[in-house]
Amino acid sequence: MHDIEPFYNWKRYYIAEQDKKSPFYGRSYGNTYVNDIYGYYIDPEWDEIDSETLYCKLLYANYETETCVIELFGEWNDTLHNDSMHFKRKVVDKLTRSGIKRFILIGENLLQFHGGDTDYYEEWYEDIEDGWIAAINLRQFIAEEFTKYRLDYYINFGGTLEIENWRALKPQVFCELVDKLIVRRLN
Repeated sequence: MHDIEPFYNWKRYYIAEQDKKSPFYGRSYGNTYVNDIYGYYIDPEWDEIDSETLYCKLLYANYETETCVIELFGEWNDTLHNDSMHFKRKVVDKLTRSGIKRFILIGENLLQFHGGDTDYYEEWYEDIEDGWIAAINLRQFIAEEFTKYRLDYYINFGGTLEIENWRALKPQVFCELVDKLIVRRLN
């Protein structure tokens, strides 16, 4: 687990810890491994959100286009840890207050999902009114769990949102691509 790093090639376009509107503004990162998931140390670049098992990295935010990209890592556990609450309060609420309405969640390092109540997803969906939430590259069993817990009412995922080459794109191009795919789905 310690060798799974957040995607860092977009740092020339955006650095969350230098963005005053970012929930991670002012954070500094060292080389010391202090956070862990179930006893396995994780890369120090992952950002804490007060969850025992879920970490993230704000890879990109564009306030003009009201879009952000967040990479997820670990286990999203609503059953035991109410991770949707932690993610909503620590990350999403701060970004929506800054005008973000389009959320792209990168889910390929999301290793497990345990669903629970959908209140925070519903609240998030209502907060962004004319925006959307998209989850990219979820593992198949996680997509099935999202569907089982009816998160597909709030989060778009699967099908054309499996974008294998997203790392090869510039962040603005990637966001425009996802936006076009979502608009096509909603029409």
